[in-house]
Amino acid sequence: MKGLKLVMIGVVILILGLVFHLQGQSIIGPESSFMYSNPDWITYGIQITIIGIIIVVIGIGINKIKRD
Repeated sequence: MKGLKLVMIGVVILILGLVFHLQGQSIIGPESSFMYSNPDWITYGIQITIIGIIIVVIGIGINKIKRD
């Protein structure tokens, strides 16, 4: 159960990172947003996405260890 929660949290973080990245690239979001067309948020979004992926992998690993 703990691993599943980590996977869900990781997926949410991953999605938010992708949204931030795309806003920084001016692909999505309102033009009035401080993130829109901001190169800093391209980098922040990538970093947040990587953190989300790491959390998902840890959650999957915990689920696999508990099953064995």
